[in-house]
Amino acid sequence: MAALCRGRHRWKRTNCWHVLTRNLTGRYDYDLVVIGGGSGGLACSKEAAQLGLKVAVLDYVEPSVKGTKWGLGGTCVNVGCIPKKLMHQAALLGTAVKDAKKYGWQISGPVSHDWATMAEAVQNHVRSLNWGHRVQLQDKKVKYLNIKGSLLDEHTSHIKSCTVFIHIPGAIEHGLTSDDVFWLKKSPGKTLVVGASYVALECAGFLTGIGLDTTVMVRSIALRGFDQQMAGLVTDYMGSYGTRFAWKCVPKRVDKLPSGALQVTWTNTETNNEHSGTYDSVLWAVGRAPETKALGLDKLGVQLNNETGKIVVGPDESTSVPNIFAFGDIGEGRPELTPTAIKAGKLLARRLAGQSTKLMNYDNVPTTVFTPLEYGCVGLSEEEAEKRHGKDGIEIYHAFYKPLEFTVAERDASQCYIKVVCEQGEDQKILGLHFTGPNAGEVTQGFAMAFQCGATYSHLLQTVGIHPTCAEEVIKVNITKRSG
Repeated sequence: MAALCRGRHRWKRTNCWHVLTRNLTGRYDYDLVVIGGGSGGLACSKEAAQLGLKVAVLDYVEPSVKGTKWGLGGTCVNVGCIPKKLMHQAALLGTAVKDAKKYGWQISGPVSHDWATMAEAVQNHVRSLNWGHRVQLQDKKVKYLNIKGSLLDEHTSHIKSCTVFIHIPGAIEHGLTSDDVFWLKKSPGKTLVVGASYVALECAGFLTGIGLDTTVMVRSIALRGFDQQMAGLVTDYMGSYGTRFAWKCVPKRVDKLPSGALQVTWTNTETNNEHSGTYDSVLWAVGRAPETKALGLDKLGVQLNNETGKIVVGPDESTSVPNIFAFGDIGEGRPELTPTAIKAGKLLARRLAGQSTKLMNYDNVPTTVFTPLEYGCVGLSEEEAEKRHGKDGIEIYHAFYKPLEFTVAERDASQCYIKVVCEQGEDQKILGLHFTGPNAGEVTQGFAMAFQCGATYSHLLQTVGIHPTCAEEVIKVNITKRSG
């Protein structure tokens, strides 16, 4: 995620903070300054440099409350997509070991997981990516400055986000966030995950998968913004997988006991009854907030959404102030996804270099939640489709299915499900596709391209499947919800 400015710029150092200034001639040292060395910022800076612009990237990581810090690459590389997927893979391998016995593998003795081995391997890979990004910037002649930036005028800005804590006694001093969990040297042990976002469920999923006693505390609903039927399937599977859920509960305080364990007190919002439990770790996964309030953006006229703190942007990533652009997670209403930030950053660089006028298309962006049973989707949820087109204006095709690999292993496939949301009419344009099952990301990525081509239900039926695969089940759906 990044915000950037256009013009020629000059920087100087002021008490550990760096600002960009203009010299007496009115000229600047850079054509483009990108503030934020995440996926989008790096993509934008490298693209702009390749197109002949003189570019600088400013990136500085404030340590978390627990002192965790990391290198270049942003949330995705260091405390998001990459370490999350690798730890998810560790959990999947644990399940595969259990399945292996049914397939004839002779595994003697108990199988256990060693956190330290996994963590070291994952952290070493992340560090290799940090180094790789620095090398790429150097190769493309992008100036990398490991410093902070702040917005002083229409020629520079500062973009940063931080994890959010719930403000209750003991939350900060005794809690972890996703900024910390991937960099722990020792196992977090019995863990309470507070929150039900995709980050919360993914973390809870891999913690359960490697054998840790894990509970998810949910204030209201899981996977807000996603199709809620699919969200229910995801959490149902997690429950059968071993993850505990404390629904309709709100934490009140966290106390550290003499034993070192953490006692969490919470209230059930339906009964108003108070409960407590002890854990080794409490992981707060209740979202990220942009750090824009202290930057003086309002003084420059940069319009923010007062509720979210995010920057209001136009279709071309422009803000309300000329020369200042914002894209990635910081943009109001933008998907908080690495691939969208990368693509938006590259397209912006091309426009600023005068090489293109093409805008980012934020419609039908695919994504996957890497929970124990993966959930991939592209397009509209059933709720959103009904809101836009009316209940009688959509047709929903759906099916439960059993992955072939689940059969010999005798695994439960009750939550493996496909939903195709179509617009009513002769063509039945596909509005949304939802899939829970193995390798959901791989399945969804393929169908996502069809959305860019205006895929219809007829196109789906005309497609020849690859047998035997889970993706093949998508093109076979023929039963409508309306039919019962």
